[in-house]
Amino acid sequence: MRKEIMPREEEASDEITVHTSSLFDSKQKRFVSDLSISIDAKTGLITKLYKRDTSLPANNVSDGNTIDLRGLTVLPGLVDAHTHIFLHPYSEVSSLNQMRDESFVERVVRATNHVKAALMAGYTTYRDLGTEGLRDADASFRDTINRGIIPGPRLFVATECIASSGGYEIRQENSLPGVGTTTPRISDPADGVEGVRAAVRRRLGAGADIIKFYADYRKRALRFPSAAWPGAKEIMFPPSSDVFYGQRNPNVLQFTQEEMNEIVAEAKRSGAPVAAHAQDPEAVVMAAKAGVTSVEHGFIPSDEALEAMRENGTIFVPTLSVMQTSLEGQDRAIKIILDHTKAAFDRGIKLAAGGDTGAFAHGENVLELELLAKAGIPALDVLQAATLHGWEACGGDLCGRRFGYLEKGFAADIVALEGDPLEDFGALRRVKFVMKDGAVYKS
Repeated sequence: MRKEIMPREEEASDEITVHTSSLFDSKQKRFVSDLSISIDAKTGLITKLYKRDTSLPANNVSDGNTIDLRGLTVLPGLVDAHTHIFLHPYSEVSSLNQMRDESFVERVVRATNHVKAALMAGYTTYRDLGTEGLRDADASFRDTINRGIIPGPRLFVATECIASSGGYEIRQENSLPGVGTTTPRISDPADGVEGVRAAVRRRLGAGADIIKFYADYRKRALRFPSAAWPGAKEIMFPPSSDVFYGQRNPNVLQFTQEEMNEIVAEAKRSGAPVAAHAQDPEAVVMAAKAGVTSVEHGFIPSDEALEAMRENGTIFVPTLSVMQTSLEGQDRAIKIILDHTKAAFDRGIKLAAGGDTGAFAHGENVLELELLAKAGIPALDVLQAATLHGWEACGGDLCGRRFGYLEKGFAADIVALEGDPLEDFGALRRVKFVMKDGAVYKS
């Protein structure tokens, strides 16, 4: 008798049931009432989503295999589509000092805290777009999460980003060999069609899930260098530093169209999505024409840039949070960037929510959602940008796992909020429950 019953008990223990009263459908952009979710604890996947045909008791019915989230607002796990796990706020320590002076051990320990804070804030997936001086450490860090050693969002990592020679590196005046200070490499430099093809292959061989390249960057900082140490003399009569059109350190194209095309083609041959850092409209247009999965930043207003993203189905990740952080007090510039983001949305460009998190604190990721809402994006579309569109920015089915939507075959990533974000957007900061891959991390 016991031998017949035991397998049934073990089988039952592998199934988790989650009851909800208000659940966000990230495909249809609507909330659905009174759904229950069945989850296979062994696979971490949803096996069934169904409308309850009988009412449950009013009291909480949670037990060992049942989780009652009625009375809370339930969402798919949130996705931050642009992060840097090895960075912490620039208001604490500048990016230069973090990359050059903080030890490898300190940066890894900090990252351990960062990913836990993100998970507790409801972020079950991170797209990490560059280690900023730690070479390929994000791939190994990803593996510690996947092995269950530390808690954190599932990571899709870029390892090092690809840039042209001199394109993305630490700028310093004291750099004479054998005399000056040394700095870490912060990108994988490559030039020419064959060179960028080789760089993509290096990144994939190093364990990258996603390829990121710099379509443009401010590479001429040493032409009119800023005062970078105490007592340094300022350059006299420098050009304007206007964030949009200043010529003191303007964005400069990193690659030709042929080089960008080859980066994307080589990545696609291996089934990897591509993210392009692009701020200047010309760089946005070229990256979109090359077929990148997403454009990051792209904040300089341009109808041509928006049309290129729309025509090529490019996902736009406007990283509003880092813009607000770096442009504190420049209300006019911030409004122009917010208006440009709304113009992208109005044109039908798909948005994904990624804040360039790390430049501001991990765990405060929801700031990006608040700024998207401030830009005039409807709340339901903001939630879609932070869930389903996040999965698509990570590569969609190229990820090897489906998430960002609650349906059969998708990962059981579930977040529950106190309050209704359609009535009070602050509810997104009141995360009461977090499940990732069927395992509960916050309850």
